[in-house]
Amino acid sequence: MSEVLTPQVLATKVLFTQGITQSLTKVSWVEQADSSIYVVTEQTPFHPISHIWPDHPADKGILVFNGKQHTVTDCVIGAFDIENNKLYKGSDIPVKRGEEGWHFVVVHELAADLALNVSDTVELTVDADYQAALSRGHSAGHLASYALNKVLEQTYWRKDASRKDVLNNRDFHSYAQVLSLVSENQSTDSYRLGKTLKKRGLNVAEMLADLALIETKVNDVLATWLATKAPVLMKCEGEALTDSRFWCCDLGPGESITMPCGGSHVQSLIEYNGIKIALTLKSEQDLEMITTAS
Repeated sequence: MSEVLTPQVLATKVLFTQGITQSLTKVSWVEQADSSIYVVTEQTPFHPISHIWPDHPADKGILVFNGKQHTVTDCVIGAFDIENNKLYKGSDIPVKRGEEGWHFVVVHELAADLALNVSDTVELTVDADYQAALSRGHSAGHLASYALNKVLEQTYWRKDASRKDVLNNRDFHSYAQVLSLVSENQSTDSYRLGKTLKKRGLNVAEMLADLALIETKVNDVLATWLATKAPVLMKCEGEALTDSRFWCCDLGPGESITMPCGGSHVQSLIEYNGIKIALTLKSEQDLEMITTAS
């Protein structure tokens, strides 16, 4: 009598950090629901949306099996409980990354009419144009946040701050950001200008009075940085979904950035024709920065 094998679900190997948009891979888990089927594979070119900080949307694309294309309707992070052989998805995940006995995976959601089994080989193909547009938006947002910190550092702080960014500027972005959203060729950051920020030493009234000037100066910094045509590197501590990844861009002497980020990104600033920000005061304490890449 042959032994029945329990599915082996390991941490998903992610390929989007290498610019790979297509992959043949084996299925390691299939879960059927009323209207959907959830598929985990050994590796994937898809970037999933994070359940912790869902600023970067899931990739779009298809799964091909037996010559037939199936649309991937969503792509989320999952956590697999090894002992209990159970998959948790998105906001239902009960543990943090690195918990012993759990593997974090990429879960592809498709329509329920797809019949798949563990160990089947499938082809996953990402919509490369959509992924590239999100990547441009995400990398542009990083550059804009550092440019904004740099401009505010010059005039608008009356006290030193304990939190500085990697360019040694007081980190307004980190202190004030309450929400971010990456979209195609765009990034939107929402900032809260509350009492705590004022106590930390930001001259909020002066800053708001000079919003148009600050916007111009930030766009000038961005133009200078884009002119370097610097490469953008994703340094990864491993190939698994949960391995740390870092966004790296050397913009010149004293301006080399390395920051943790799990999104997909451009490979070089040469991919941009331009990046511009627009600052809008949405209410007395709420500032919005929209970064647009061309």
